[in-house]
Amino acid sequence: MPEPAASRVAFAGRYLTVIVETWPGIGDWEVLRKHGAVAIVPITPDDDVILVRQFRVPIRQELVEVPAGLLDVDGEDAVTCAERELHEETGYRAHGTRFLGGQYMSPGTTDDYVHFFVGETDAEPSGPPEPGIEVLRRPFGEMVDSARTGKLRDAMTTVALLLAAAQRSPS
Repeated sequence: MPEPAASRVAFAGRYLTVIVETWPGIGDWEVLRKHGAVAIVPITPDDDVILVRQFRVPIRQELVEVPAGLLDVDGEDAVTCAERELHEETGYRAHGTRFLGGQYMSPGTTDDYVHFFVGETDAEPSGPPEPGIEVLRRPFGEMVDSARTGKLRDAMTTVALLLAAAQRSPS
């Protein structure tokens, strides 16, 4: 595996680090390093998907997304993290959680890798949602159609829904 000739930390924060790497024949390249992440498609017994609407500071807008979060708890595996994030964000608990796959979200600039899951939920939440999050409940098929037609603006949510739909389709 190739390695840079040199590297230095340009910035280190709570959630991310920017490293400037010097590559022969390329020059300096800024690399964003961050914790891995998880995303879960929670499906109710009525075949609705549980989504969250929340404000995203970098784009200064609210987005509709599947529940997701960072793998930032020492020793926590991806499936446990996904189930924890679902409950913290929405009050719903997942069971029968299954791995759908994983994707690098923007490998030209970051090592950001998302583990995707799908899980069944109970009909109603067992706790309150996280402050600042609006919980939405939409028909799974409707949201998959929105993903297929480019109506969703969050890439992670689009990928998660399409992977969940592919898993449900007969091969």
